[in-house]
Parts: sequence; C-alpha cells; structure tokens
Amino acid sequence: MSSAPGKSAAPAQPKVGALIRARRRQLQMTLQELCDAAGISVGYLSQVERDHATPSLGTLAQIARSLDVGVDYFIATPSMEDGLTRAGERNRFSVDGSSIVYERIAADFTGNVLSSFILHVPPGYKSETVSHEGEEILYLLEGSITQRLDGEEMVLSAGDSLHFRGNRPHSWSNDMKETARLLWTGTLPMFRSRAERPALRSSSADEKTTGTKLKKERP
Repeated sequence: MSSAPGKSAAPAQPKVGALIRARRRQLQMTLQELCDAAGISVGYLSQVERDHATPSLGTLAQIARSLDVGVDYFIATPSMEDGLTRAGERNRFSVDGSSIVYERIAADFTGNVLSSFILHVPPGYKSETVSHEGEEILYLLEGSITQRLDGEEMVLSAGDSLHFRGNRPHSWSNDMKETARLLWTGTLPMFRSRAERPALRSSSADEKTTGTKLKKERP
C-alpha cells in the first residue's frame, strides 16, 4: 500500500535485538561476557539478539546496565522528572515486540535507587528466568500471576504481595484468562547509565594484567 500524498513513510526503528547486538559489538563483548554481567543465559540472549524473544523491562535493564547505557537507549520511555502521577494520565509504553504494557510511576532524581511500574500482563504471558542484584516487591492489583522463586511456585492474587532478593532465580507468568495488573517496585536501575552508579564489580587481577588480552571470537 502506498503512503498518502504529501506524506513520507516513517523510517523503520531498529529493533531491540539489533540494538543490543550492535552495542555489544561496539564494546567488543562476547555473548558469554554480556550474559555473565547481566545474569541471563547465552541461549536466551542469542534469541533476543535475533528478535526471536523479547526481554521484559527488568531484563532489558540488566542488559542495558551491562552495556553502560540506560533502558532508554533501546526504547522510548516517558520522562519522569515530577514524582506525582495521576490515575488515567500516565503515559504507557512497551518493549518492542512485548505484549506487556508498562506505566511508569517512579521519578528520576540524583541519588534515587527505586524504580516502579504498573504492569498490565496479558493472558498466556511467561517471563524469562533471571537473577540480579538488589531486591523486588510485587503487589497484585487485579487478576493473578504464578510466581516461581528458587524452584518454588506460588500463585499471587489481588491483594497479595511478595518481597524477595533479586539474586534468587525467578520468573512469573499469567496462566489465567484475564489480564493481570500488578505494581512492581525494585532497586534494579533502569534509566541512568552505569557511569552514574558504582561499577558492578572490580577485579584487581584485571587491573594488574599487562600486555594484550586475547579476545574470544564474537558471534
């Protein structure tokens, strides 16, 4: 179908997977190195880079942090300088290709450590299994989800909550026939680059290494 007279077609926006792969290669990181830093599997990251899987916002944040960028490097997200939001007026967004809709309710300011969103999770959605630094709190507003935490499975319904350390492997799904709505709050950084935070880790051995470091072949 041709475009309307006087209007040019909008340029295609690069997909998340292609942007992640390009940034990883720019930093000369292997798939394994990025997976080790982000706490995800090589198989899953490979699917993401080929656009065969779409990461949740939390997983995308882990990948972004490991690549020294914020989530907004990969997707357009609403700016939040004011901490006050009104019901029905919040901007909604999603990760390219994902069926989850996010409402951002936490502002960014110097020194803040919390990120918070309202998630609209459609029936049949299942997240990837991840682990990361920090902590998370889930509070179910509507519907229910099945949460998996360190091999334990539990069903959370409206009014239920769960607080856990992010380094425990976790995933969740909506196994019901209606959309679930939940409040997610965590200390996983989302929008600031790693330069504005302490580094993930430092290695004295790396600092003492001299000469040329041999790199593995990058996919």
